[in-house]
Amino acid sequence: MSKKRSLSAQERTYGAPSSVLRRALLGGLVLAVLLAVAGLLAYLTRADSPVSAKPAPTATSTQRTASPEATPGDREAVAEPPKTSDPIVFAKAATKVLWTYDTRPFSRAEHVAGLKRWMTGEKKYADWDSVSDQIPSPVLWSRMHDNRQHATAKIGEGHFPQAFKTALAQDPGAITEAYVYAVTVTGKQSIAWKGSGAGAESRSSTLAVQCRPEKACALVGVLPNVAP
Repeated sequence: MSKKRSLSAQERTYGAPSSVLRRALLGGLVLAVLLAVAGLLAYLTRADSPVSAKPAPTATSTQRTASPEATPGDREAVAEPPKTSDPIVFAKAATKVLWTYDTRPFSRAEHVAGLKRWMTGEKKYADWDSVSDQIPSPVLWSRMHDNRQHATAKIGEGHFPQAFKTALAQDPGAITEAYVYAVTVTGKQSIAWKGSGAGAESRSSTLAVQCRPEKACALVGVLPNVAP
């Protein structure tokens, strides 16, 4: 076990969940089909809860230097999005990149740029704030870099939440305006840092994914709460 003490809860929290996606849901702009289920509406509009804390060591402020483990030229900060029309396949791939990062060779700006490639180009539906809330702050990223922190993810399964399936069955045509699907994905995130420090936790997220006919899927956002 690493001798480094853990960051405080405030430091480890990457950002409070964005209210943008929730407002879009309530306005009927994103996942309008979900609003047909009163129980899910209440579920999505309840008070915000912070993003799960991630195990991370405290870093001593030092000047950033190049890492010997890898260089940006060896690979990309974030994998390219898959060319698929299957919302579950896409959501599983998107969740993997959201739970994966490497602060050793890559800057936060490179990581952000990589994630933006996954977003839908339709500004009416895109909720970048809910995605950027999953990324460590610039200060925290710097501290994590000093500790050579990196994370990998193993994805388990993905499924449409029951409320989404119920709403879609009740009104199949509702999906045809935005073609935005809710997908819940489960898996495990493993984190490691210098000094043989390591940690892992099971995680789950519900993503909003847009899959228009004859177009590759794209990410809309991350819901503030996990839908079962």
